[in-house]
Amino acid sequence: EFGFVIYSKLQSDALREAISTIVAQSKEKQRKFTETIELQIGLKNYDPQKDKRFSGSVKLPHIPRPKMKICMLGDAQHVEEAEKIGLDYMDVEALKKLNKNKKLVKKLAKKYHAFLASESVIKQIPRLLGPGLNKAGKYCICFQQILVNVTWLILCMNAGKFPTLVSHQESLESKVNETKAMVKFQLKKVLCMGVAVGNVAMEEKQIFQNVQMSVNFLVSLLKKNWQNVGEVPLLEEYHGPIKQDLLSY
Repeated sequence: EFGFVIYSKLQSDALREAISTIVAQSKEKQRKFTETIELQIGLKNYDPQKDKRFSGSVKLPHIPRPKMKICMLGDAQHVEEAEKIGLDYMDVEALKKLNKNKKLVKKLAKKYHAFLASESVIKQIPRLLGPGLNKAGKYCICFQQILVNVTWLILCMNAGKFPTLVSHQESLESKVNETKAMVKFQLKKVLCMGVAVGNVAMEEKQIFQNVQMSVNFLVSLLKKNWQNVGEVPLLEEYHGPIKQDLLSY
């Protein structure tokens, strides 16, 4: 069903051409880092003041930002696992040293794209850090079958990511990769949304598949589906927008 919706509106040839153009441009002007490819989608016939605001996340088939920085706020077991896979981590003692200092918490929030947390640690985060991570809009993924701290549950939801509950029996590395593959769409005050869908080092077909999945998922959230989609320009981090209409009408 999803594939049918995509192919009926998203022009496959135009999308492939746009992706090829971006990749070719990146090769002409090589940089010291891998450039991210972004998808920006403009909505129409939507009133953020009146219409119900939506929010949803989807796991893409390919990780768009492999170097996405994630930090584990962990108990002893998760810290040990994080160490083994080369994942940054902080234990309770390290968090205590921040002493609720707003500048230090803000610096921590800026350093990472997302945070993972053990259940035993997450109950202490409001007391240890205050609302700093929430204000920074950072993801908070919680590990355990049951999350009992309602206050932090609310903070996580406001930060834009409902906690993912995972037991110690599950793979931390898999959870990290899952987090890296997730993109989120949330209607706020503006009718334009942007998400990372790939990077110039990926195979073009992988970028294509990520774009398909992203657009299709967003359309499923809209009240009138494709009728609410205004434009879909494909963007690259530094070379600017690819001026090409990717929709068919």
